[in-house]
Amino acid sequence: MPADLSPHLIYGPTGIAVFIIGLVGALCAQDRLRRVLALKLCSVGAGFLLITAAWREPPAAPDPVPHALVITGIVVMISATAVALALIRRLKSLEAEADTPQDTPEASHDA
Repeated sequence: MPADLSPHLIYGPTGIAVFIIGLVGALCAQDRLRRVLALKLCSVGAGFLLITAAWREPPAAPDPVPHALVITGIVVMISATAVALALIRRLKSLEAEADTPQDTPEASHDA
């Protein structure tokens, strides 16, 4: 790797790009599942940026606080994704129930 390419120049713009792609997807997507996946991309991009901020020159140790935040963010992201997917599934079942015609006693007497 050339000396002028530091991890800041590689992972920083990559994290920003991934975050922006996820943000655009979350704002423009119509499907609920695609929005959840786009928000996951946003969190991955934010994690990239935090890891990049923690990086220091090799003799010095990296800052542990951003690393702890990224680990916590991963756990929260998994939990939030599980809740969002459960909500999406429930909404789909409620929409399916609303779309099916229901037999009412009044309708059977009219025939």
